[in-house]
Amino acid sequence: MSDIRPLVDADIPAIAGLFQKIFRNSNAAPPPALVDYLRYLYLEAPGYDPEVAPLVHVNDSGRISGFVGVNALPMRYKGRHLRAAICGSLMVEGRESDPMAGARLLKAFLAGPQDLSFSETASEVSTQMWTRLRGIVLPQYSLDWVRVLRPASFALELVSRRIGPTRVLRPLAQAFDERHRGKMGRGELRWSAVPKDAGLPGALQIADIDAGSFVGLFEGLTKQFAVQPAWADGQFEHILQDAIDKPEFGEPVLAAVKTRAGAAVGAFFYHLKPGGTARVLQLLSLPGQAGPVLDCLIDHAAARGAAALRGRTQPALLEAMMGRRIGFVHAASTVVHSRDEELVDAFRHAQGFVNGLVGEHWSRLIGGSFDK
Repeated sequence: MSDIRPLVDADIPAIAGLFQKIFRNSNAAPPPALVDYLRYLYLEAPGYDPEVAPLVHVNDSGRISGFVGVNALPMRYKGRHLRAAICGSLMVEGRESDPMAGARLLKAFLAGPQDLSFSETASEVSTQMWTRLRGIVLPQYSLDWVRVLRPASFALELVSRRIGPTRVLRPLAQAFDERHRGKMGRGELRWSAVPKDAGLPGALQIADIDAGSFVGLFEGLTKQFAVQPAWADGQFEHILQDAIDKPEFGEPVLAAVKTRAGAAVGAFFYHLKPGGTARVLQLLSLPGQAGPVLDCLIDHAAARGAAALRGRTQPALLEAMMGRRIGFVHAASTVVHSRDEELVDAFRHAQGFVNGLVGEHWSRLIGGSFDK
């Protein structure tokens, strides 16, 4: 008879094998670095809570055939301490022989002791399971946004993912982009590009910062949210270091946006590969400052050679994105579940801070490298 139980250390090699097969499309043995990382991520990292743990599905033959990754996250709601759980990788092997294994894993996870459960990477199938179990989809948190900065380089990047040899056309694409952007007037708005001489908002300046400084700014720039993280000791530093270490995405860039008097009104964190799409993991701003901070991010990435920017929406950013020639796509849903309807309402009314560093995209399972 099949069983669902908490993950233990001895399960890690089997979980790594499942991850290698399902998410990396390989039947090769998982690299040791992946095995070690999964052990640390799910059983050893700061903030680990054995009562809010990952779960494995053991099939009738006694073999692990499914897994749901879980990371505990302390949060606050109006001064009240919450136990939250981030639902990460949900994977099942042999669904044909046991099509309900994934649903049983998710149901067992949502029945845990946590006050709040959420995921920012729910597929269409996963989303259906969440909603059947009384979870809700958060549309304002569930879009990816894209701002094209250099049209030819952006188009070439998309094509080269399928046809690798087209990368030899990069010099031509760069030349076209510089000519195209050079003809645009300062402040001109187009869907295709930003001007070469784009200017920052006059009262603001950008300062590159290190990880420690970003940690120091985070609480002050998110204090307006009713539901916000209350990291365990060392947890945010661990999360931020994992988020930085993503060689597949490029160089990490962290910056603060300040007034001329030195007061921080925003910050952002993205990964950059010149000529490619910069992955924005987090954009923070004080209330009413999202638009200027977004302009600073766009100018900063354009000056460093990015072809485009791509990030995850949050309700506080959506209004500022209107009128800035930003497009939206839906790749996965942000979903939330709680037995406390007041908490659910906080997210319905855009008062919860999730996605990015308060989600799953910080993990090295997305954009990390384990083959060396």
